[in-house]
Amino acid sequence: MSNAYPKLHNAMWPGLVGKGSPGAEPFIALDRMLELTTAASVNGQKFDGVDLFLFAPHIEIDLSDDDVKRIADKIAGKGLAVGSVVAPVWPGTVGDSSMGTPEQRAKFVLAVKKACRIAKILNSHGVRKYGVIRIDAAEGPGHWTSDPAGNTKKIAATFREAAIVAAGNGERLAAEGEICWAGMHSWKNMVDLLEQVDMPGTVGFQADLAHTYLYLMGYNAPEHALLKDGYSQAEFEAAYTKMTDALRPWTIDFHVAQNDGTVHGSGTHDKTGRHCLADDPKGKLDITKSAGYWLKGAADRGIRHICWDGCMFSNATLEDSKTWNTILGAMIKVRDAHGWN
Repeated sequence: MSNAYPKLHNAMWPGLVGKGSPGAEPFIALDRMLELTTAASVNGQKFDGVDLFLFAPHIEIDLSDDDVKRIADKIAGKGLAVGSVVAPVWPGTVGDSSMGTPEQRAKFVLAVKKACRIAKILNSHGVRKYGVIRIDAAEGPGHWTSDPAGNTKKIAATFREAAIVAAGNGERLAAEGEICWAGMHSWKNMVDLLEQVDMPGTVGFQADLAHTYLYLMGYNAPEHALLKDGYSQAEFEAAYTKMTDALRPWTIDFHVAQNDGTVHGSGTHDKTGRHCLADDPKGKLDITKSAGYWLKGAADRGIRHICWDGCMFSNATLEDSKTWNTILGAMIKVRDAHGWN
């Protein structure tokens, strides 16, 4: 019998991230992303829900309460739940740099406040019963290097302010570990930042298999590399154990993904760990085994679902039904191996 948890979700933001800007592919509408999700099926098993990006044209952050409820009804009507939601914390959206001026940092906190409003509507409407609000530093590591200690201190202070807002709304914040985010661009910097924030009940880590693979290789932080090209399986397991032992206690949100050891950017999105197809022959990870490192004790940390992140997949890949059936099959294997009831 299959485990009931974690629930299996599909991310909606691959229809938006790295798209819509000049020279990039067009956005894929939320309705279409929902259709592609509900069409996937493996031996009668389906996706349980979706994770949302609170960003136009999917979900405008200042959408009226009634319009949010209409979207909630649409998602629930397809037999899907909502899990984690991504707050629009970046410059050019509601938010701004978490290590910037006081005015910029106030905008970051405002983005989290607005995300909490939408999350609360989804919760009270019944479509959302678990999940977190996802954030990052809203700044690249290039600027951070001018004053690492001072900038990490600013990011931590901003995250704490945002966390007070989130806690007041019954929400938790998950900081996305990714090499393109300031002060979060290596496993060691990420641990340091979380320890400085020091709000483990409210601010945690969002681990992604593709992004954290790049942590091992020291992209954007070679001084923190745990592996070199040509590593052995034993060296990989030792490095992966060291990284996950450091970050797993903080992990409250988890993305299943695959990476081929390269970085990739699209549109206005900086280069980060490339997301590959679940069955990509160049994939560096045993998805099922690697997920197990992160999911030890997951239920005790309040994790109720996992999500597939196909960020910056091409539109042709996203429109191919085989993509989603393969992904769903990979996620079922993760739940069968590491899930719970």
